[in-house]
Amino acid sequence: MTAQKTRLPAIQIGDDDFRALEALTGSVAGPLAAAAEQLLTELERAHRKSQAKIPATVVAMGDRITFDRNGAETTGTLVLPHEADINAGRLSVLTPVGAALIGLSIGQSIAYRTPGGVSHTLTVRAIERPPLEWP
Repeated sequence: MTAQKTRLPAIQIGDDDFRALEALTGSVAGPLAAAAEQLLTELERAHRKSQAKIPATVVAMGDRITFDRNGAETTGTLVLPHEADINAGRLSVLTPVGAALIGLSIGQSIAYRTPGGVSHTLTVRAIERPPLEWP
């Protein structure tokens, strides 16, 4: 019997998010380097679109996401590392959970591993996109 490889879900990312996150992954060292590598892998396989063409049903930076992780529901906002505050529900994209969430659509699931090697699966249940801010 051979091991079955899990197929990764198709993901989308806006050009603005892509550029910001690609720059972020290139500037990370130390303990966050593994998370940066995971995020870069996700960026490389994502289908890129104009930021304005990313539907509200696809996770983008700044979105508030409700997801199930191993059967437990969690809600948080996907942010850059310097904005992260787990107690306030702001999840860094430079964590295994954050890197797994970016680009997923409502209903999609993905497996990921923690730095300690523990495997988890998350499924996106809902997305709230903040309104655009005008200067």
